[in-house]
Amino acid sequence: MSGHNIEHHSKHHIVISADTHCGADLWDYKNYLESKYHDAFDEWAKGIEADLERRKELYATMDRSPLEVGVDGDPDKYSYRNNSSAQRLAEQEADGVIAAVLFPNTQPPFAPAASTALEAPGYADDYEQHWYEQRWAGLRAHNRWLADFVAEAPQRRAGVFQIFLGDVEGSVAEIEWAANNGLRGGVLVPGAPPGSPFEPLYSPTYEPIWEAAAANQLPLNHHSGGATPDFGSYFPSSLAMFMLEVTWWTQRALWHLMFSGVFERHPELTYVTTETGTAWVPETLAKLDSFHYRMKHSEFGSESIFGGMAVAKMSLTPSEYFERQCYIGASFLRPTETEIARQVGVHKLMWGSDYPHIEGSYPHTREHLRLTFSRLNIEETVTMLTDTAANVYNFDLDYLRPLAEQHCPTKAEVATPIDYSEIPDRAKGCPGMNPINQVA
Repeated sequence: MSGHNIEHHSKHHIVISADTHCGADLWDYKNYLESKYHDAFDEWAKGIEADLERRKELYATMDRSPLEVGVDGDPDKYSYRNNSSAQRLAEQEADGVIAAVLFPNTQPPFAPAASTALEAPGYADDYEQHWYEQRWAGLRAHNRWLADFVAEAPQRRAGVFQIFLGDVEGSVAEIEWAANNGLRGGVLVPGAPPGSPFEPLYSPTYEPIWEAAAANQLPLNHHSGGATPDFGSYFPSSLAMFMLEVTWWTQRALWHLMFSGVFERHPELTYVTTETGTAWVPETLAKLDSFHYRMKHSEFGSESIFGGMAVAKMSLTPSEYFERQCYIGASFLRPTETEIARQVGVHKLMWGSDYPHIEGSYPHTREHLRLTFSRLNIEETVTMLTDTAANVYNFDLDYLRPLAEQHCPTKAEVATPIDYSEIPDRAKGCPGMNPINQVA
């Protein structure tokens, strides 16, 4: 990527968020659907609107309604940030961010009520063919909306597009389409948790998907929230279980792809795990290395019996695959994780703001950056805020640099420590600025 050799000498950071979210308004998706789905879409969209009204009624009975703090689903306080290009750019510039990776955020057509865009496609009792067709049509509609949205600021946006595990051939065609339509953010790898109608990610069925992504030099992305099972409607306990376990369900895709040989067969493939934290990485890689060694070298152990045939074709250890091909979208890098970042390798980490989510750093990103990155040196900070994301998602730093000089914080500013008493109370909902994550 051009410009990297002089970026360390620039006065301002070029701040790239490797984790933001976007999506069309509910009814705007209709324009991106094939006409044969329009009648079904009208019925679905009316059902989604009715469900939103029911949720608003429920929230009204709560002591602290989610709508009061602007979470997903409130059209008055939140949704314009998903799709208003000019306002979104203005808010991000004011917050010191001038380029972003775009993950989905709104419900694509035919998604189940109350689901998120990152979830595996909702499960039906009958799995009828028309259900598959509609869900896949809805995901393609999002991708086409996304291509238009990216085109409004193509040098500043890397769009992550969606595929459908139920249609491998169609997913390969969608990868080819995305590569030709400016969606360089790459593939959003869906989850296939227990209870899903789809084969697990380690199934050889998906080999054409990995081949297509590698051939088109598009990264694979797996984002927290996109691989969880159905926790049931045991409100409110099921919501707590989701929060406690959501990151682990995403992390497991890493070893699914490693031990099924995907990284071995496609050494040029890049894989990114986003918004699952960073602290888990050293311990997990050590555990995976240990299992790999025992599977490969223990002649009589149960690990060798169960895993020996799988690891026989792995020429590297899990840590070595990670070093060669894997990255972490570190939303959010907490002050307590700065030494862990060095242990993982700062060149493996990309900072993310999670805009426009309520737990994101907006509109206090400058305070968040000072709180965390003042504990790191400038070279490390440039790597995590700029260089790695530019390499993985093909951002042109020569184009971004003049924008950074207008809108991004200086390196001196980010390197200046900030006392926690200066962090606004409203900002403490962000994990990177939460009191429990501060260094004593």
